Amino acid sequence: MKVVTVIGARPQFIKSAPVSKAFLDSGIQEITVHTGQHYDDNMSAVFFEEMGLPKPSYRLTSGGLSRAEMIEKIQSELVPILQKEAPDYVLVYGDTNSTLAGARAAKSLDMSLVHVEAGLRSFNLEMPEEHNRIETDQLSDILFTPTEEAVRNLQKEGFDTKNYQIHTIGDVMYDALLTFQARALWHESLGRESFFDRDFGLATVHRFENVSDPNKLRVLVEELNAIHENEIPLWMPLHPSTAKRLKEFKIDLNIHLGPPVGYLQMLWLLQKCKIVLTDSGGLQKEAYFSKKSCVTLRDQTEWVELVDRGVNKLHHIGRSNLVHLIQELLNATHDFSWKGYGEGNAAEKISATLLGR
Repeated sequence: MKVVTVIGARPQFIKSAPVSKAFLDSGIQEITVHTGQHYDDNMSAVFFEEMGLPKPSYRLTSGGLSRAEMIEKIQSELVPILQKEAPDYVLVYGDTNSTLAGARAAKSLDMSLVHVEAGLRSFNLEMPEEHNRIETDQLSDILFTPTEEAVRNLQKEGFDTKNYQIHTIGDVMYDALLTFQARALWHESLGRESFFDRDFGLATVHRFENVSDPNKLRVLVEELNAIHENEIPLWMPLHPSTAKRLKEFKIDLNIHLGPPVGYLQMLWLLQKCKIVLTDSGGLQKEAYFSKKSCVTLRDQTEWVELVDRGVNKLHHIGRSNLVHLIQELLNATHDFSWKGYGEGNAAEKISATLLGR
């Protein structure tokens, strides 16, 4: 059996690591296409090195383009690759532009499409990720969902009455964390290791809806600066797109800043931090897996289970009080025992399902 896997962004590198190993262990031939959506080596190459990911058979260049241009370019370049490789399945992860481009390329050739992390919904159509995940689900033949909530989302949209295979397998990011957490380590690029001996908050900001609007980004930065000054020190690996916007809009972010980090460094930071503030989808779960509470810097989240359990609070930028949310989470006792994201064997279930076992 041959599978062509399409990846291009940090979360997809993490998700693919345990699946690639499961494929190798079960005898499935995997051909990996790196779309180049994250083209900075600190956002891409370091993950392949640290996680032992198979070297991509194909490397595209799509970084720095608009959403429409990126999807069109990746799709057009994928089609001849898929025609050449003639896989049994094309596999995509999550909700990025690379995800949708891979899905469209596969279906343009009438190839069987597998979507890992299907069924997630933020119910915010202003987010490009929401459009990406909805269309990818509609194009897919096999939908691997991480939670029962994702299954319910698909059922509400009529997927259970159509010719789709839906399998709830758990979260492959949990597989990855269990595999790599023992190798978490500090790196000199993070700054003085002694800084992290104190209580600190780990912050990340990169979502388009947060960084593209100068007024919204300015409000968020003012809030983060105030938290850092008055509540708890913040440390942020600065995403290239966020750095670009801060410079463009002349906004001063006065917290501890570092470069983008690899997966092992991020796991180390999660182990050390007191709380997480992020607009990332994946980091919300990684915080939970690491038994850390989280403020999500967005109006919605796909991971509603964490909000329901009180370990994740939504922050409506400019409309809710970030200081109060931080204080509430820091002073609360949280229960991280819920196992709704599986037992850490999602990758094995994907492999077994494709092989018909």
